[in-house]
Amino acid sequence: MTIEQPQTSIKKVLIANRGEIAVRVIRACRDLGIDTVAVYSDADRSSLHVRYATEAVHIGGPSPRDSYLKMDAILEAARRTGADAIHPAYGFLAEREDFAQAVLDEGLIFIGPPPSAIAAMGDKQAARETVMRAGVPVIPGTEHGLRDDEILAAAEHIGFPLMVKAAAGGGGKGMRAVRSLAELPDALASARREAESAFGDGTVYLEKMIEGARHIEIQVLADTHGNTIHLGERECSIQRRHQKLLEEAPSTFVDVDLRQRMGEMAIRAAEAVGYVNAGTVECLVDKDKNFYFMEMNTRLQVEHPVTELISGVDLVKEQIRIARGRRMGPTESLIQPKGWAIECRINAEDPYNNFIPSVGTISTLILPSGPGVRVDSGVYGGYTITPYYDSLIAKLICWGDDRPEAMLRMRSALEEVTIMGVKHNIPFHLNLLGSFSFIAGRVDTNFVEERFSMTTYETAAQDIEIETAAIAATLYAHRQRQLAGQVVNRNERDTSNWKWLSRWERVHR
Repeated sequence: MTIEQPQTSIKKVLIANRGEIAVRVIRACRDLGIDTVAVYSDADRSSLHVRYATEAVHIGGPSPRDSYLKMDAILEAARRTGADAIHPAYGFLAEREDFAQAVLDEGLIFIGPPPSAIAAMGDKQAARETVMRAGVPVIPGTEHGLRDDEILAAAEHIGFPLMVKAAAGGGGKGMRAVRSLAELPDALASARREAESAFGDGTVYLEKMIEGARHIEIQVLADTHGNTIHLGERECSIQRRHQKLLEEAPSTFVDVDLRQRMGEMAIRAAEAVGYVNAGTVECLVDKDKNFYFMEMNTRLQVEHPVTELISGVDLVKEQIRIARGRRMGPTESLIQPKGWAIECRINAEDPYNNFIPSVGTISTLILPSGPGVRVDSGVYGGYTITPYYDSLIAKLICWGDDRPEAMLRMRSALEEVTIMGVKHNIPFHLNLLGSFSFIAGRVDTNFVEERFSMTTYETAAQDIEIETAAIAATLYAHRQRQLAGQVVNRNERDTSNWKWLSRWERVHR
C-alpha cells in the first residue's frame, strides 16, 4: 500500500518521553543535524535527556499522569519551541492513536505509524481479526466483547490451559493464566480490574495457552512508497511476569525456513493495516515451530538495539527518514545479518528478594566499554531512582561474531559494571549466562519462573549430563552470591573464558 506523502524537512524534534530512550532519540537527531526538545517532570529536572537536548520544557509533576501522559502540555511545549515533529519513543503516549492524531492536527509530523494503524493494532482482539483476514495464523481464542457467561462457555470448547488477556494494553497487565474452569471466574474479575486501572478499559478475552512456547518477534519497517521489509527476529523468551529481562538476535531456535515464513507473515500483518514506520510483530512459537500472531507493537521496542547491531540499520534514523516522506534506506536484498547480539536490562531491583524495585541515589556508577559493547542509559552517578517510573538503569548490549563470543563479552561487560547506592539485577544476569539450559538455547517463556532460581540451578534436570552441569552451575552461583554486593570484582572469576567456551562447545557436540 502506498501512502502519498510529500518529502518534508525536519529541523527540530520534540521527544515525548524520558530516560534512556529519550537520550537514544536525541543522539540519532544529533547525527542528522536536527535540534531536539526534551520534556521533563519535576522528578526529571536533572535527567540526562534534559541535559543533552537542545532545549528542555517542564511539563508537570512527577507522576506520569501529571506530565508524560498530558497531551496538551506536550503539544504546548512543541508550539513554544517551534518543533516540526514529535517522536513518542515507547511507553506513555507512544501507542495512543488520539495522541498521534492530535500531533497531526497540530500541523506537526508524528514520527511513527498513522493513527489508523495504531488503532487497528491497539485493540488486541480487533488486531487478531484483521490479521486473520490476511492469512496470518493466530492463537485460538474468543471473540471480542463476550459476556462472562459466554466466555465461560467458550473456555470449555477451546480447552485448558488458557490465558485471560486485556483487549487494550500490554506489558503483562490484565493477564492471568487459568488451568481449570473453577479458576476462570476469579481470573476474569481480577484481570478486568487490573485492565480498567491500567488502560481505562476492562474488556478481556481468552487465548489458548501455548505451553513450552518461545516469545519471538519480528522487526518490520515500512515507508510511504509501498516498501515493507523485515529485519529478522529477536528471541525474547527470558521473561518474568511477562516482563522481558534479556533479548538476543537472532534466535537459537529459528532456522532459515522459519525465519522466512515468520518474516513474510509479519509483512502481511503490517500491510493489512497500512502500516508505516518501525513496528514489531510479536509471536508465540511452539516446540514444533508452529508460530502464532500475538500482537503488533506500533512503536520502537526497548530491545531494538540487538536488531541494529546485527543488521547495521539505525532504526531511529530510519524512523525519521520515513517520517520525512523519504524511501527507507535498507532493502531486504541489502540486509545481511551478521553476528550475534544480546541485551541485558539492568534494573534497580533485588533479584534475591522477588525482584523488589530499589529506589535511592546511585552513589557510584561505572559502565563498561570496549569492542562490541554498547550501553544505552539515562542515568549517572548521583542520579536518583524514583518510584514514579520503571527501574531501568541501563541496557547493556554486546555483539560478537557468533553467540559464544557475544555471551563471553556480555559476561565480561557485566563484571565491569559498578553500581553503588541501589540494588541491581546483575547477579541474575550472570547466573543466567552460566545456566546450562541458556547456554544450550533450551528456554521458553516459563523458564525463569519455573526452572531457574538464584539459589538452585534448573531443578528439572533429568539426565546425568544436565545434572552434572547443574551442580557446576550451582557452585558457580554460590561463588557469584559471595560477590553479589553492590560491586562486582572483575578479577575474582572462578572460570576462565577459555574453560567457559569449552563448556559451551561440549553442550553442542
